Amino acid sequence: MCGDYDSVIGMQKDMSLYRFQTQLPGERYQPALGEGTLCGTYIETDDRTGLALRIEPIRLGGRLSPQVP
Repeated sequence: MCGDYDSVIGMQKDMSLYRFQTQLPGERYQPALGEGTLCGTYIETDDRTGLALRIEPIRLGGRLSPQVP
């Protein structure tokens, strides 16, 4: 997943929270304008068994501390 860490799935959180709390349509969603963050997972698998050998988080940019396998 990627986008501004201080957002709701990459959109400005104020309108998303308003629509969730009131269950009413509101203004159109606007993209969040903060620094982007990329988060994911690195999974190394065994081709023979199909089982995971290694699982590590990936975090780049934004407010979170970087983590790269």
